[in-house]
Amino acid sequence: MQRDLLVESQRFPIAGTFTISRGSKTEAEVICCTISEGRFAGRGECVPYQRYGEAMESVTAAIEAVRGDIANGMDRAGLLQAMQAGAARNALDCALWDLEAKMSGKPAHAGVCAAPPRPIVTAYTLSLGTPEAMADQAALNAARPLLKVKIGGENDIERIRAVVAAAPRSKIILDANEGWTDENIEANLAAAAELGVALIEQPLPAGRDEILRRIDHAVPICADESVHEARDLEKLAGLYDAVNIKLDKAGGLTAAMLLRDRARELGLSIMVGCMVGTSLAMAPAVLLAQDADFADLDGPLLLAQDRAPGLVYRGSVVSPPEPTLWG
Repeated sequence: MQRDLLVESQRFPIAGTFTISRGSKTEAEVICCTISEGRFAGRGECVPYQRYGEAMESVTAAIEAVRGDIANGMDRAGLLQAMQAGAARNALDCALWDLEAKMSGKPAHAGVCAAPPRPIVTAYTLSLGTPEAMADQAALNAARPLLKVKIGGENDIERIRAVVAAAPRSKIILDANEGWTDENIEANLAAAAELGVALIEQPLPAGRDEILRRIDHAVPICADESVHEARDLEKLAGLYDAVNIKLDKAGGLTAAMLLRDRARELGLSIMVGCMVGTSLAMAPAVLLAQDADFADLDGPLLLAQDRAPGLVYRGSVVSPPEPTLWG
């Protein structure tokens, strides 16, 4: 039986404005793929990301280019060979996982997790702003156990101090989004260590991070923009202590699992992260994050409205997806 493929561009408003070192956005633009076979249908969502040369149009075109292969039954292994890592492959791969689960009656978590999935704590992201504005955000979310703080400009030490003072009981991850420089990284790292920061994501631009091999890692440093697939890991040896695995970067759950397993073999800590998307995008990542050191899967918490049904969040604790959503 042939399969049908539905590709939909969708927009979800963000609650307020989401700001990082590269700019601001007020809505999440996503692409949803639905692969149907008979009475069964599986869905996957991706978020095209301009930093990686992606746009809604180009990702849609990449998906459409394999429409015939999907119709003729291409599986996830074939997809890995046919498409490059990125958002397009992610949407299709996750839709195939969901379709397989629906058709077999066997939940997706059986192929992902070593044990039945459980609720996990996710970071909650604070947008980049003035130290005063970021302190206000931190104070509003001071009861959350894990905060991810967007930085990456002048006065970052002031921002860090303001956030830590406003949320003294929260564990802090800093995400510079490639915004630091060789000139300020050591001072920023020292301040972060003094203030008890748990992890720093991608302080320097990908490919311009060689100084990380020579300086003291007073706080563990996590690769984000520098790592997409498992094959990227060898060149990160001696530079990073952890990797941020995102399904949109890796090109789906299948590739993300390969990246996770290889990172563990190399002794790297694991963060499972996300773009700003809906619960459909987060659902497979919640399974991947079951044994991660950090989870940053707060995309739906940043939206003014999530898709329904969605994941269940209780504060910063997110439960595994129900089959009506995914898997």
